[in-house]
Amino acid sequence: MTGRRSEAFMKIKNRRTIAEYKAGIVSGDRRILSQALTLAESTLSNDQQLAEELIDNLMPYTGNALRIGVSGVPGVGKSTFIDRFGEILVRMGKMVAVLTVDPSSEKSSGSILGDKTRMENLTNSKQAFIRPSPSSGLLGGVSPKTRECMLLCEAAGYNVILVETVGIGQSETAVKAMVDVFLLLALAGAGDELQGIKKGVMEIADLLVINKADGENKRAVSRAKGELTEALHYASKRENGWVPEVMSCSALLGEGLLEIWEKIETYEKHMRMAGLFEKNRSQQRIYWMKQQIHFLLERNFYANAEISKKIHAMETLVESGQKSSLAAAKEMVALYLNPNRQ
Repeated sequence: MTGRRSEAFMKIKNRRTIAEYKAGIVSGDRRILSQALTLAESTLSNDQQLAEELIDNLMPYTGNALRIGVSGVPGVGKSTFIDRFGEILVRMGKMVAVLTVDPSSEKSSGSILGDKTRMENLTNSKQAFIRPSPSSGLLGGVSPKTRECMLLCEAAGYNVILVETVGIGQSETAVKAMVDVFLLLALAGAGDELQGIKKGVMEIADLLVINKADGENKRAVSRAKGELTEALHYASKRENGWVPEVMSCSALLGEGLLEIWEKIETYEKHMRMAGLFEKNRSQQRIYWMKQQIHFLLERNFYANAEISKKIHAMETLVESGQKSSLAAAKEMVALYLNPNRQ
């Protein structure tokens, strides 16, 4: 049997039914969970259809985890923070799932996927599950399938989901729209105390944490805390009544992490008592439905046979300036909606 035929044979042999996937995931089988996550991230139409049906079947088992987004500029120490923070949660008896996102190469679609090597403590824990996924060039610092992967992990019994973003500083809206708590990590002592923190990102963060508060950096951290606290004072007041707090920690030394968890619990309690916790999740579900509509329309548009035949010629006209971008877009959309009117 040739290598290609053998690979195809193994794929057919390892294909599970929806019932098998469901039973394995609900029972906490990590191997089957990994396979289901691979299925959800697949670009093959058959895999996507199976994953969609599986997630629909698992919906009654989801929603029981606290979802925490962790963002920050590159070098702020997100992976170290999550590793040590997750370790504390595991000691409390929590089941922790970490969904990490690595920057993907736009040319090769490759991904480093090195988070498992940077999270040694959680990697060796039976109560933790780490899943790296390529961002596939998607803005917002998350994978296109992060939310589906999160639901699968919840169905498998993980009650704290940590979502680590790329932290590219372009748009964190997608992260905020899938988590209950949005935690922003910041740096101090790098010249500009508010380096890499944009007003828009600060305004959606539920908790700001200055990392690397150790050694000679402690004084700079104390100064940065004051500056950030003052900046938040001038920020727009939130409808939920929550006032974000600026905290500090040393992820490397494991200091300040328990206090951060306690503050997260305080925030969760505040949201639940105000009746906003479930309301927020309901709004998120609507948001992701609309995002999926955009995604499906775009995918079907470019997969359309008539569009495929004409798109290159249209691009050439736009590139040369013979046709405006708007006119070209309208013509292509009209062709997609009315393929018989050419």
